[in-house]
Amino acid sequence: VQLQASGGGLVQTGGSLRLSCAVSGRSLDNYVMGWFRQAPGKERESVGHITWMLGSTYYEDSVKGRFTISRDNIKNTVYLQMNSLKPEDTAVYYCAARRIGLLAYSNWGQGTLVTVSS
Repeated sequence: VQLQASGGGLVQTGGSLRLSCAVSGRSLDNYVMGWFRQAPGKERESVGHITWMLGSTYYEDSVKGRFTISRDNIKNTVYLQMNSLKPEDTAVYYCAARRIGLLAYSNWGQGTLVTVSS
């Protein structure tokens, strides 16, 4: 599974941005797609994830109600819609994939930088 993230950029506080993660290589029916982020000087943290087959989602408390993860089965792409952005959302965002039943994410895309100005 190969992942390619895109869509980062500079946005003002309160603005919106949509990240995309194009996936190629194999069927994703048995995969969970996750979004992570790493802010400067901090450890990487989970943002949330989506199960590819059922489309069920999970969000960390820090983004719940502001971020939405979705997927397009035809385009084989996962999205992270980010609304009401805050300066503390500034980070490099990564998409990743893991097989259902496993805890560790085995495939990672390159990061895309999101900067939220105050």
